Amino acid sequence: MKIISIVGARPQFIKAATVSRVINKKKEINEVIVHTGQHFDENMSDIFFEEMEIPQPSYILNINNLSHGAMTGRMIENIEKILIDEKPDLVLVYGDTNSTLAGALASSKLHIPIAHVESGLRSFNMQMPEEINRVLTDRVSKFLFCPTKKSIENLRKEGFPHKLYNNEYQEIFYTGDVMYDAAIFYAKKSRSKSNIIEKLGLSEKGFILATIHRAENTNYPYKLTSIIEALNEISYYVKIVIPLHPRTKNIIEKIGIKFSSKIDIIDPVGYFDMLELLKNCFLVMTDSGGLQKEAYFFNKFCITLRDETEWIELVENEYNFLVGSDRNKIISTFFRLKDKTFIKDKNLYGDGNSSNKIVNYILNYFYGRKTYDGNY
Repeated sequence: MKIISIVGARPQFIKAATVSRVINKKKEINEVIVHTGQHFDENMSDIFFEEMEIPQPSYILNINNLSHGAMTGRMIENIEKILIDEKPDLVLVYGDTNSTLAGALASSKLHIPIAHVESGLRSFNMQMPEEINRVLTDRVSKFLFCPTKKSIENLRKEGFPHKLYNNEYQEIFYTGDVMYDAAIFYAKKSRSKSNIIEKLGLSEKGFILATIHRAENTNYPYKLTSIIEALNEISYYVKIVIPLHPRTKNIIEKIGIKFSSKIDIIDPVGYFDMLELLKNCFLVMTDSGGLQKEAYFFNKFCITLRDETEWIELVENEYNFLVGSDRNKIISTFFRLKDKTFIKDKNLYGDGNSSNKIVNYILNYFYGRKTYDGNY
């Protein structure tokens, strides 16, 4: 069988790496990777795929730096041409980006079954482009691979499973989280591939790792100012390291906010550098979706600079603390967590075998094998 995997953003490369590694061991599957170019850095792209041990994409579409509508539309047009030429049996999409939605819409119009990895996640904030992408992708996908029990609950509440074009019902599975698979696999390699701790002169558990990039913060100067003021105050008590996205950096410079000299502002880092920063920090502060989870994988509390999260189980179990952009909340939550011991007594994201479960279920569907060992 032929599977087309569609990726476009670096978090998707990491997710795809774990699944592609399993696919490559299966002689029954031929995988074709399409990189939309949504996040594309000419200097880093080849290196990233090589370091992550991901097969090089067969197609690179170079679609980026456009409005949401223009980007998604152009992706649909280009992906449709590839699907018509390649005639895949299945299209595999990841997460919640414009690339995800474009792949799902192009495939559904051609009646090609879609497998959505990270299905059922909801922030319940329809102002977020990611939320729209998730909801629409789930609605047209045949296989809904859910990373958490909560994501299955979300789908059930929305009336899933639905009938698709061929009168087949969608199928919902709890597989666990492929990002957990990736964290386990790559954490063993990161120490030999990264020297960022030594390069920055950081001491173990002596710093906070922070990121700010989400439009709901960066598009509003008063929110960004409030967050940075909080970080500046916290930096008097502990070092903060911020890999700063160029877009965020430009906005900060434009509105004239200043970081404290005690905060280390560095360029965006690769996955192995980020793993080493995660492993060695004592606390994470972020508005990223994926980093909230990765903090938990590496036994770190997370202060989330958003009003809601897709990873509600982390909040319910008091590993993750939602503070929005409220300066006082950010500071008080930091002091609450500063000396708190992290105790992980649950596996909220599966057993680290999610990718095997996903691939084995796909094989079972197409070849009738009883190889899937997840929970229906």
